[in-house]
Amino acid sequence: MPFENPDSTPEIKPLLQPVTSTSGFAPLKIALFRDRWIASTVSSVGTWMQDTAATWLMTTLTASPLLIALMQAAASLPVLFFGLLAGATADIFDRRRLLIFWQAWMLATVAVLAVLTFLGHISPWALLSFTFLMNVGSAMNNPAWQAIVPELVPRELIPDTVSLNSASNNLARAVGPALGGLMVAAFKGVDKGAGSVFLLNALSFAGVIWVLVNWKRIPLFKSVLPSERIAGSIRSGLRYVRYSPSLQSSLIRAFTFTFFVSAVWSLLAVVANRDLHQGAMGYGILNGSLGLGAVIAATVLGKVRRRFGASRMIAVATAYMALTLLVMARVRSPGVIIAVLMAAGFAWTSTMATLNTSVQLAVPAWVQARALGTYLMTFQGGLALGSITWGFVAEHSSTPVALVAAAVGLMVTLPVVHRFKILEGPLPDHTPYQWTRPAPQLAGDSDVTAGPVRVSVEYVVKAENYVSFTKAIHELRGVRLRDGAIRWGIYRDAVDPERLNETFLMESWLDYLRSRERVTAEDAAIRDRVYAMNEGNERPKVSYQIYAREVAG
Repeated sequence: MPFENPDSTPEIKPLLQPVTSTSGFAPLKIALFRDRWIASTVSSVGTWMQDTAATWLMTTLTASPLLIALMQAAASLPVLFFGLLAGATADIFDRRRLLIFWQAWMLATVAVLAVLTFLGHISPWALLSFTFLMNVGSAMNNPAWQAIVPELVPRELIPDTVSLNSASNNLARAVGPALGGLMVAAFKGVDKGAGSVFLLNALSFAGVIWVLVNWKRIPLFKSVLPSERIAGSIRSGLRYVRYSPSLQSSLIRAFTFTFFVSAVWSLLAVVANRDLHQGAMGYGILNGSLGLGAVIAATVLGKVRRRFGASRMIAVATAYMALTLLVMARVRSPGVIIAVLMAAGFAWTSTMATLNTSVQLAVPAWVQARALGTYLMTFQGGLALGSITWGFVAEHSSTPVALVAAAVGLMVTLPVVHRFKILEGPLPDHTPYQWTRPAPQLAGDSDVTAGPVRVSVEYVVKAENYVSFTKAIHELRGVRLRDGAIRWGIYRDAVDPERLNETFLMESWLDYLRSRERVTAEDAAIRDRVYAMNEGNERPKVSYQIYAREVAG
């Protein structure tokens, strides 16, 4: 690999860039983002109306707490099943066309559900099935939807953009459930009210499709190489996650938090119906209280994060969510629970927006959708598995026991996960590295898909630099493996200890070329620190070998 000026280290920008506006609303001045935000908000209102109507419809179709809790699982499991596939397709195919297809999928699925509900041909399992199918579309849509954020706003506005997206979703959460409950209550039959909500939600997807159809997309990263196949794209995404400690920290925090807090969402309808003796409208108000608190959080989140830091803010939010679970288990006053849920919405959004931001800023453009797909899979996996767990406990014990158990689990795991830090220290510079040396050329009769390929780098390192070199080279190991290497090693000459050999394998020459495209300014800085320790500050000798297969004859 060519050596590029070891004395030139790219500037690493701090996490919180100074921007012209500190209000948090600066991204809305960008027309394209503003149109997307408005269309998304309208669609999210319809989705939350459907969530409330469908969950309440399930309470009239069955008395089983487990089946009611499975509504949350049906909304979450598709992301668990398809998160990696969704991220891979969003990094391979044109995101605009992909988004249009999946928005149309959700429109069609909800429209069919509306018709079946109007006709009275709906059962608990049919409702679960269509909820699952709609959320298959949502699961396949979301990584691409979130990955286009850097294409719409400057990078320094991404934290504010994520907060505004959370505000959109939670404004919908505040308004949608109440509207959904009101619309269901307005009809004599729950099926007619729910069917009307489903039809309205189907129409809400049309606005998003219209914005996407009129979007003239300019991708941030476009490879000149042939596209990866889906299986290879998934493998490279998983490899990146495996060798990215900062991304792993975000995923661990997301899963732990959502697994226990899922009890709030999955059992709220049961608490409203059985413990508080509320109808559909009452349940909608309780659900909307969470959304109202979340909207408040989204408007002040930037200031709170700057003042207290991400880890401290998440720790406080976690403790408060545990308190919320205990209040839901023991208190029977709707007024008290509404007040507590509003603050819980604040805590929920503060945590999830911070975790989402940490993922957005932790990865370069070439793997962004796959990282977001993995994050969404982890996030929804925690919700789905938690919903099943707490629904099962409530079914075989009681709802208060399930809520108390979730609260205890949340507090017990807090000291363990708190050591996984996020959004601390300088932010890596993921600007694509600009190569000044062309890639090595294969011999004329060689196939770019042939492999595996071994890249060998020869170093001469003085004895006094050996400790510093080995520390730096093992940091470079993570770069090589994240960018596509399937195996890596560093070896010291047994006869001449000052000679070392770094060897890493690529699946093919094409994968090696892709790894060059994936190098960021931060990766190059790490590599340059290693190369600078080569004796004489000369470029280490690099050689490339393709596996020699036996040829018949």
